[in-house]
Amino acid sequence: MKEKNAAIYVRVSTNEQDTEMQETELLEYCEKRGWSHVVYRDTASGAKSDRQALTAMLNDMRRRKIDVIVVWKLDRLARSLKQLLTIGEECRSLGVDLVSLRQNIDTTLPAGRLTFQILGAVAEFERELLRERVKAGMAQAKRTGKHVGRPALRKFQPADIDRMKQLRSQGTSVRKLATDFGTTEWMAARITAVPPAPQV
Repeated sequence: MKEKNAAIYVRVSTNEQDTEMQETELLEYCEKRGWSHVVYRDTASGAKSDRQALTAMLNDMRRRKIDVIVVWKLDRLARSLKQLLTIGEECRSLGVDLVSLRQNIDTTLPAGRLTFQILGAVAEFERELLRERVKAGMAQAKRTGKHVGRPALRKFQPADIDRMKQLRSQGTSVRKLATDFGTTEWMAARITAVPPAPQV
């Protein structure tokens, strides 16, 4: 069996704390399992989104350098259930296992794989709820006469079209026409396009 490459992720919230206790237990665990390992350390609040070591670890995971992520507790890894589900789903899609030592979660084992499946099901359930809320909101907007979707393109009067064609023939750019007449460059080009000469 191929030796697993483990990413040990440890985090503390302040510089007054250290990761030694987490690292000691996680290193012992990886050595018992016969896994090679790299340690990723963050000193940052779990609420911060710009955790450098976490970003580096996830990037290495996407480059297929990691087979399993090992953490002391799940709250070291994710700042919210939503983030945990996102990371868990990405791990599952890439075939990367996840171990939380203190919570006895280990997706290299059958019971742990069931946990991953549950996480995936919860994530899908949340997406479906969001889709249903969006559909309901759009239906309510239509019922009350509100426009749904992109704003409609401006409707031009014959005088506007004639003026645009005149300016275009005088060398005004399509971009300037679009800006001056409040439309898109594509529409300005379409309105002012010169029809092909009839073939004899």
